[in-house]
Amino acid sequence: MKEDFKIIEIKKSVFENNDLEADRLREKLKKEKTFLLNMMSSPGSGKTSTIVKIIEALKDEMMIGVMEADIDSDVDAQTIAETGTKAIQLHTGGMCHLDAGMTESCLNELGTNDLDFVILENVGNLVCPAEFDTGASKNAMILSVPEGDDKPLKYPLMFSIVDILIINKIDCMEYFNFDLTAVKERVHKLNPKIKIIPISAKTGAGINDLSEWIRENVILWNQGK
Repeated sequence: MKEDFKIIEIKKSVFENNDLEADRLREKLKKEKTFLLNMMSSPGSGKTSTIVKIIEALKDEMMIGVMEADIDSDVDAQTIAETGTKAIQLHTGGMCHLDAGMTESCLNELGTNDLDFVILENVGNLVCPAEFDTGASKNAMILSVPEGDDKPLKYPLMFSIVDILIINKIDCMEYFNFDLTAVKERVHKLNPKIKIIPISAKTGAGINDLSEWIRENVILWNQGK
């Protein structure tokens, strides 16, 4: 039977165009020597608390900026601003992710001329943000202990595309049935090259290791690597 309508592959076009924009933005950031870390997770994993700890550890070494993306409210940006760090709040108007074009617009608003390191706190979601390249230098994800150790099985794409997995809230490990060894095995099957760092944004455990990973990658980025 002949179809009387046209099928347009919009999704493919959107991704292809976004990938081109993301590559262009990465090259621009590399020339400016600004390292952009795209941080993703579920809501309530401790993204903002972790960012505060990162700022405390690195603020004397580099100029840092933070872009807080959320559907509404400015709570997170206020928290970051209290550290004295340059920050802006992004309202996505219901959008569950940021793409490269949105990220570049936000970077223009933030201003990166004097910034060595920018953190993009993406919308709290384990699905949409994983599908869109923001043009970031590196991608990070936070998995918190209370979420459970089965998340790599449920959201494999997210764990596949990130460069570093930060396992937060290890201070409450004893209260949850969370198998850290199983998580590492599951994640490494999806992403053999991933870096995994357990931390506690509450106690500060593991923050030195996380800061060192950032420090090393900022240096490599500035060297054009």
